[in-house]
Amino acid sequence: MSRPFLGVERSVTGRRWRDRLDDAGRAQALAMVQAHGLDDVVARVLAARGVRAEDADTFLDPRLRTLLPEPFTLVGMEPAVTRLSDAVTRGETVAVFGDYDVDGACAAALLCGYLDAAGTPRLLHIPDRLVEGYGPNVEAIRALAQRGATLLVTVDCGTTSHEPFAEAARLGLDVVVLDHHQAPELLPPDALAIVNPNRQDDLSGLGALCAGGVVFVTLVALNRELRKRGFWSGGAGPDLLDSLDLVALATVADVVPLVGLNRAFVRQGLAVMRRRGRVGLRALADVARLDGPMRPYDLGFLIGPRINAGGRIGDAALGARLLLTQDEIEAGRIAVELDRLNGERQAAEQAMVAEGEALALAQLGIDEEGGSVAVVASPDWHPGIVGLVASRLKERFQRPVFALALGQDGMATGSARSVPGADVGRAVAAAVAAGEALKGGGHAMAAGVTLPSANLDRFRAFMEERLAAAVAAHRSDRALAIDAAVTAAGARPELLARIELAGPFGSGHPEPVFVVASHRVADVGEVGRGHVRVRLKAADGQTLEAIAFRCVDQPLGQALLASRGETVHAAGTLSINRWNGSERVQLRIIDLAYPDPSRLAPPRP
Repeated sequence: MSRPFLGVERSVTGRRWRDRLDDAGRAQALAMVQAHGLDDVVARVLAARGVRAEDADTFLDPRLRTLLPEPFTLVGMEPAVTRLSDAVTRGETVAVFGDYDVDGACAAALLCGYLDAAGTPRLLHIPDRLVEGYGPNVEAIRALAQRGATLLVTVDCGTTSHEPFAEAARLGLDVVVLDHHQAPELLPPDALAIVNPNRQDDLSGLGALCAGGVVFVTLVALNRELRKRGFWSGGAGPDLLDSLDLVALATVADVVPLVGLNRAFVRQGLAVMRRRGRVGLRALADVARLDGPMRPYDLGFLIGPRINAGGRIGDAALGARLLLTQDEIEAGRIAVELDRLNGERQAAEQAMVAEGEALALAQLGIDEEGGSVAVVASPDWHPGIVGLVASRLKERFQRPVFALALGQDGMATGSARSVPGADVGRAVAAAVAAGEALKGGGHAMAAGVTLPSANLDRFRAFMEERLAAAVAAHRSDRALAIDAAVTAAGARPELLARIELAGPFGSGHPEPVFVVASHRVADVGEVGRGHVRVRLKAADGQTLEAIAFRCVDQPLGQALLASRGETVHAAGTLSINRWNGSERVQLRIIDLAYPDPSRLAPPRP
């Protein structure tokens, strides 16, 4: 085992700090500097993420024209595009059925926007989370057929919708599925085409795409086919590159790996966003008080949650309508409503997380070693917010967490969030197959599930058996990977500009973690809803503003509040804080340690 970074064997959160760059990585970083003239910091960041020196140029400049695959390598793409082309050229009414999260809203807006440009009649349906639940349902399909739809296209859902598609076939609706969720071996036989890179028979290698990415690739193929048919009267059709803002938002918000094609989507989508051409995104950025160009952090933590708020506790279609509208007044009205709903969601979430933490502690024990999985439930929880509760508790307890709302119908419905290596999507699918849950599925890191409330204990036992080994492996290696040490004087916007060359950062391409070493806590205090703001001061008098989010009652927050005047090592990510036209670098603290290795925690205040 390598020596710990700065000698930190155990931080206040119980983690060992390690240098993310090993000896082989250092050699690659040096080769990048020598062969490509890269900045040393950028080279270290790339090498620590497995980028080889010979691939550095391509990685730093991801382009769609080199990374976008042939669309027809996806199983089901040919019949899907043929049917969509027929509908467009015939002027049929197309029903688009989406999901109520950001990816679903973006995917639906992508497809509807293209159909609008083609002059194709279309209907849009986003299901109500509480009334209809996830995915296509028989009642909605009947209503769409009555409104004249002859083609149903589901986006970000539909891979497991056997009964609803049987009803669609009975009503004479053809069905095309554009999805990315984990797929069972038996697919709905009544769907004309199922385009999903995570089908078990799909060898395209595009399984990392979100639904927005799948829809974009489909539109590339559709545009090509319509040009062949002469639909655009000699023209090229809509400029699909203008829609990359939606693909980027969906990719970041759905937390799919930022590798390969996804990196190109986000990099070029952010460039589209800088033009502020999409009315709805511009309105939402304004109500979120975003100052400056969009960054992946903004998409994931400011824009995405507001779009999600409609599907969680309001009108599920608000997000898709916002992304589609060309009306400034309507966009402003929807953006303000989503901002209001997001505020309500935050307040409800805070109370639910507190209750969920108490339930998890009762389940896991005071030493938090009473199991590998936490399954918490309450009749008072809002079903639209349980996924956020699961996410917060997963971070707190570092194990998969299921958070479920108990309904009056005797059903428990909720969401799971997981840790690396513990695939909850497959675990939930296995629970359904074993009869331990009624329905569910999802991704490796997130899933949804419905089961009888009376079966919660059996369900937890099933998950314990299924996930215990993976969770044990994760918890045995909870080291915090550090990219480099910086000082308050060195943390300047110029450094961030160089680091961003290696971005965008996110799932699969983690944001660099830096340590501000041996700085004194000059000031510290609680701000907002459980955040801790800190001012770090170096020996030369230079200072750096820092903040630790949602941690005031956690070990990290308690340690920070007790460390006024103490010298500490603070680990976190660097970002630009823009306020009133000025720019300052800010450290987002994620861990804390002390120069004295015998010191595990400060004295209580």
